[in-house]
Amino acid sequence: MIVAVGLGLALLGVVAILGLGASRLSTLSGRVGSFVCGARPVSPAGGAVVAGIAQYGAGRLDWWRAWSLSPRPTRTWRRAELEVIARSLLAVPGRPDLYLVQCRYREAEFALTMSPEAYAGLTSWLEAAPPSTLERVI
Repeated sequence: MIVAVGLGLALLGVVAILGLGASRLSTLSGRVGSFVCGARPVSPAGGAVVAGIAQYGAGRLDWWRAWSLSPRPTRTWRRAELEVIARSLLAVPGRPDLYLVQCRYREAEFALTMSPEAYAGLTSWLEAAPPSTLERVI
């Protein structure tokens, strides 16, 4: 009897966590200015891409891991310090329209994966920033 109650509570906990995660993903992806965006460090080469959702904020780009319960973004990049340094098409089976976008933020390089539409939005957002002496889009 005690084992059955313990298993039932454990199962209820797992279902609750999965429900919270699904609700979080739905909320993040439904926000204005959000788009699906994977991220990975440039080095080591060939590192794994972590799935996520990015959202434009007032002067910043916030990025959340897809599978996390954290209410806060995992990464935040200020628009004034974010640069796009390269872009290339990814050879992903079933996704011929996916870009790998190499970026630099405060001397740290990383790569984002996104659709062509998301890339157009990102470059437009960067170019719409107040004037500065930096070239941020290649």
